[in-house]
Amino acid sequence: MIQHLVDGVLVGAIYALGAIGLTMVMHLLCFANFSHAELLSVGAYAALVFDKLFGALAPVLTTKIGPLSMSFALALSVLVSMAITAATAVLIDKLVFKRIRERGEELSMVFASFGVALIVRNLIGLSFGLGTTLYSPDIPFAMLLSTDPLILVRPDQIFTLSAALLLMVVLHLVLSRTTFGYALRAVAENASLAQVAGVNLRQVVIAVWVIGGALAAAAGVFYALTNQITPMIGRDLLMPVFAATIVGGIGSIYGAALGGFLVGLAANLALVVLPSGYAPSMPFLIILAVLTLRPHGLLGVARA
Repeated sequence: MIQHLVDGVLVGAIYALGAIGLTMVMHLLCFANFSHAELLSVGAYAALVFDKLFGALAPVLTTKIGPLSMSFALALSVLVSMAITAATAVLIDKLVFKRIRERGEELSMVFASFGVALIVRNLIGLSFGLGTTLYSPDIPFAMLLSTDPLILVRPDQIFTLSAALLLMVVLHLVLSRTTFGYALRAVAENASLAQVAGVNLRQVVIAVWVIGGALAAAAGVFYALTNQITPMIGRDLLMPVFAATIVGGIGSIYGAALGGFLVGLAANLALVVLPSGYAPSMPFLIILAVLTLRPHGLLGVARA
């Protein structure tokens, strides 16, 4: 039981990062972006490419960081991956969603996001193949935290949790103590009134895509670091990320973070009583339960 709780918290941090970007887009642009999860795949593979590139250009960067399977090259690649994925998110919006949004067809944006997801997923599959790979063949042994109860945690998992929490804290500081944060909240409350007050709506929209893409890239790399790299990362994480967003409440960044951990805990605790084959169904059940009992989520605000 305790091991499942620990695993739930660790995977929940990844869900939380993915959900934060999704909830920002859903609240500001008012559509369910089903292609958001594919940005996790883009981030994971972008980091893989630059990890190999940096390692080839500067072999000293292939040195492992302490007990982690992560090298210095991969650490740098994470930052590059976040920038590339953020740019990819902005490009997708410019080529697809912006054109539909300007025609006022919000429902069409949802259908378009399905198409974008399939295109991105298949492009990754064509470019890198459908097989699985790893950032490093050297998988560190799990650390024994307790023998009674038995608790095992890999160093990569601890790093992932710490890095995810750090990113959340940085985002909190940006949103609560900067002019951009005030502008974003103003646009989220009333876009028209915010524009009258001098807020540049176009810049805010671009910034939301940048933040969402960057956090998705980090989530994708962290997931691949603790599991495997595959073109199906986006497909596998789509429902958990959406469940986290809905549980927390659409538009609530803190709710998305909380929802990520709750979904991670629920999915792992379900393994105590259910066969592992039923675990993927948990996000669906969570979404149904939340929409039935509290449609606006735990921290979301009900709208008229």
